Amino acid sequence: MIDDVLGIPDQLRDALWRIESARLESADAAGLMVCGMGGSAIGGDLAAAALGDRLTRPLVSVRGYELPSWATPEWTVLCSSYSGMTEETLACFAAAEALGARRVVASTGGTLVDEARKAGVPVVGLPGIFQPRVAVAYMFVVAAEVAALCGIAPRLHTEIDAAAAFLSEQAEALQARAVEIAAQLDGTLPVVYGADLTGPVARRWKTQVNENAKLPCFHSELPEADHNEICGWTEAAAEAGLAAVFLEDSDQHPRERRRIELTAAVVSADGAAAVQVETAGETRVARLFWATMLGDLVSLELARLRGVDPAVTSELDRFKQAMGQP
Repeated sequence: MIDDVLGIPDQLRDALWRIESARLESADAAGLMVCGMGGSAIGGDLAAAALGDRLTRPLVSVRGYELPSWATPEWTVLCSSYSGMTEETLACFAAAEALGARRVVASTGGTLVDEARKAGVPVVGLPGIFQPRVAVAYMFVVAAEVAALCGIAPRLHTEIDAAAAFLSEQAEALQARAVEIAAQLDGTLPVVYGADLTGPVARRWKTQVNENAKLPCFHSELPEADHNEICGWTEAAAEAGLAAVFLEDSDQHPRERRRIELTAAVVSADGAAAVQVETAGETRVARLFWATMLGDLVSLELARLRGVDPAVTSELDRFKQAMGQP
């Protein structure tokens, strides 16, 4: 799985090629909904963060069985499911058909692709060689490029290609930094904080620690956390073994940067560990995936320290069986 994470630069490039190969047509939309769960949904969140104020219309992620009540036929709906068997995403695919909205699918196969082919819905085919959560680069690129085809944002293809080259150069440094951070978090229950660009990256860190290291982990966002959550960082947090990770962006709003510094000071004042990480890279895409790769590597190093196999997800398998899912 470490090799898969270090392969993200190549996956970004391959994803661009797969978008071109799918020959998707441009069509203006009121906005883009990215329907998915888990690692298939995070691509929409990351794409929205990378685009930032370059978005001219909404890009929203839908995690669940239904489209929002305010959805109209003028929206484009991207249904992302690595396996093609995610029941929530299949429900949204059907709901988008009933709505009369334009649909696009990103998947390796399964029922979702079968249904898309029958309905003449374009499919971006993904390589079926990864754990679903490893395909984050593909889900990001598809969401970002479909957003451009919808006319709600500019294309990021040149920025993505340049980011891939930068991330390849950073591989060794990222692994070394991940070892340092994991050593600080070992034996703790982390809370990962993001702000603006790093907000969805914090969510990604949380889910990767959950799945790979088999640990409880939580995520939160600033500045909201400074209006409530900060009150919980007392001696009780340290006694419970909590630790905080703050993901700063090098191009952050100065008031957000100040909030991170002060919040980290509050966390550490009562004995809890506070780890601050600043992104590297010239563009939003580069910095976004620098932080994403780092989080993935941290989760794998925590798994190594705990002696657990990150590839095994027994709890998920048992839950799917209980739900009657394949």
